[in-house]
Parts: sequence; C-alpha cells; structure tokens
Amino acid sequence: MDKNHALTALAALGQDTRLDVFRLLVKAGTNGMLAGEIADTLKVRQNTMSANLSILLNAGLVRNAREGRAIRYFADMDRMRGLLSFLLEDCCGGRPELCQPALADLACAC
Repeated sequence: MDKNHALTALAALGQDTRLDVFRLLVKAGTNGMLAGEIADTLKVRQNTMSANLSILLNAGLVRNAREGRAIRYFADMDRMRGLLSFLLEDCCGGRPELCQPALADLACAC
C-alpha cells in the first residue's frame, strides 16, 4: 500500500458511521451483510448508508457481491492488513519482520 491509498482508507474510516459500518462488517466475518441489514442495524437511512458504503468501497476497505436485487458487503481484511502493514512498516527500529506476527493476529483471515 502506498501513502495515497493509506490516506484514502484512513479518511474513509475517519467518519463515525463509516467506522461503525467497517467494524460491523468485521464482526459479520465471511457472511458479510446486506446493505439494508447494515442500515437497519445502525439505524441509518438507506440513502445515507449507500453513500457511506460507496466511500468505503472506493477506499478498498469493503467489497461487495450482488445477490439478485440486493448487495452484500464484506470487510476487506487483506486491504486492512495492507493498511496496518503500511502504518507499521518502520516499526521495531526498522525491522518490520518483527511486527508481522502481530499483524497476522490483528487482521486475521477469518
């Protein structure tokens, strides 16, 4: 991940609803959630949720799959792992290999 992608991802997560959405999708795991379910769970209007999901999608933090007329969303844990790796690439006195086990634990491939 480069600096511009990291800034885009951090900006997307820097808003209350979008952070809640991402955390909810992390919790949902591989099942993901339908857009309407996300909106209902977080008590956010569907059009507002659509805009927030679009921002998360464009930032690469979520992915989606169409199911008939509905769209199911999933947290993109590979992208989150990339963001965490970028943030910690110079950790441990410039020895990022020491941080890799921690990153694997933080951003599991559930």
